[in-house]
Amino acid sequence: MTTAQIIIIATIVVYLFGMMLVGVIFNKAGAADTSDGFYIGGRKLGPLVTAMSAEASDMSSWLLMGLPGLAYLAGVAEVGWTAIGLAVGTYLNFLLVARILRRYSERIGAFTIPDFFSRRYADQENTLSVVAALIIIIFFVPYTASGFKAVGTLFNSLFGIEYHVSMIFGALIIVFYTTMGGFLAVSTTDLIQSIVMSIALITIIFFGLDKAGGMGVVMENAKSLPGYLNIMQGYDVTTNSASSYSLLSVASTMAWGLGYFGMPHILLRFMGIRNEKELTISRRIASVWVVISMAVAIFIGIIGYSMSLAGEIPMLNSSSSESETIIMKIADLMSQNGFLFAIVAGVILAGILAATMSTADSQLLAAASSVSEDFLQDFMRVKLTAAGQMIAARATVVGVAAVAIILAWNPNSSVFRVVSFAWAGFGAAFGPTMLLAL
Repeated sequence: MTTAQIIIIATIVVYLFGMMLVGVIFNKAGAADTSDGFYIGGRKLGPLVTAMSAEASDMSSWLLMGLPGLAYLAGVAEVGWTAIGLAVGTYLNFLLVARILRRYSERIGAFTIPDFFSRRYADQENTLSVVAALIIIIFFVPYTASGFKAVGTLFNSLFGIEYHVSMIFGALIIVFYTTMGGFLAVSTTDLIQSIVMSIALITIIFFGLDKAGGMGVVMENAKSLPGYLNIMQGYDVTTNSASSYSLLSVASTMAWGLGYFGMPHILLRFMGIRNEKELTISRRIASVWVVISMAVAIFIGIIGYSMSLAGEIPMLNSSSSESETIIMKIADLMSQNGFLFAIVAGVILAGILAATMSTADSQLLAAASSVSEDFLQDFMRVKLTAAGQMIAARATVVGVAAVAIILAWNPNSSVFRVVSFAWAGFGAAFGPTMLLAL
C-alpha cells in the first residue's frame, strides 16, 4: 500500500468517525428518546438541514459516479434531460407537497408515510398502512443493501481491502449513528455529507480543467465528437457518430422527476421541519443546490474525456461500470501530487462514500419505521410502552441492516436488479396517493 493510499484511508476513517460522533452527540442530547424524535426528529429540523438532507439522501452515489460516467460516454443529451427532470421534480415537490404534508401530518399525529396515508384516508383497519409499509420494505431493504455493497466495493477496488470486511464495516458505521441519534443524527450527517459531496465536485472541476489543458481544450475536444454537446442528439461511442434523441426519449428521461412525489425518505424531511413557513427557504436552497451539483457532475464527465485524451487518466471503455469510476481515477491522479493533494483526494473519495451513506441511512430508517411502527404496532396491534417502542425502533434498524447485509453478501447477486425499479415503484405507488391526500 502506497503512502498516498494510507493518507486517503486515514482521511476517510477520520470522516467516518466524525459521522459516529454526530450520532453520539444527538444521543446525549436526548434527540432519539421517543418514537417521534427517533423517526422525524420531533419536527425540529431547520430549513438548511431540511433542504440539504433531502437532496443528499436523494442523490446517492449516482451524482458522483453515474452522472459523470454517462456524460463521459454519451455527452449531454440523456444526462441533461434527466437532470432537468430531477431539478423540476425537486422544485415541484417542495412547492406542491412539502407545506401541506407538514401541516396535515402534525395535525393527524403521523410520523411515518404509511401512517400518514392511513390516517389521512381514515383507514380504520390500517390496511393502507400495512400495504404501504410492505412496499417500503420490498424496495428499501434491497436499496439499503446496494448502499452497503457500494461501500464494500469502493474500499475493495481502491485499496484491496476484502469486500465483506469493508461492507460490514461501512454498515456498522451507518447503523451506529442511526440507532444512536435517530432522524436528527441522520439528517445532520446528511447535511455534512452534502457539504463533502460539494467540496469533491468543486475540487475536481478545477483540478480536472488544469490537467486537461484548460476550458478551451475541453470544449474543443467535446465539439469534435458528433452529437456530444447536442441536447437533442447524443454521442454513440460504438459507432463514433451522433445518435438521435426523440421527443419520447426526452419525455421518458424527464419523467424521473415525477418519482419525487412518492419518495418516503425525502417526504419525511418535509414532515420533520420545525415550521412549515421555512419550507420556502428550503425549496430555494434545495433547488439551487440540485441544479448546480448536477451541472457540475455532468461537466466533470466532459472534462474527464479531455483528461483521457491528454493521457492523464486511462481512456475508459464503453461499459457504464468502467466510466463510472472517472472521479476515482481523477482522485488517484490527484493523490500522486503530494501530502496535501492526497488529503484532498481522500475528501473526494469520502464524498463518494458520503453520497452512498446519506441515502442508505435514510432508507434504513424509513424501512425500520415501517416494520416497527406501521406493521408491528399499527397492524399487528402489539402494545408497547414508551421504553419498549424505543427498543423496537432500534432493534428493527439493526434487523433491517442485518437483512441488507445478507442480501449484499454476494456482490454479484441479482437482488440488486430490484433497485433499478425502486424509483419508479415508489413514484407510481406513493406519488398519486400522496398528491390526492393533499
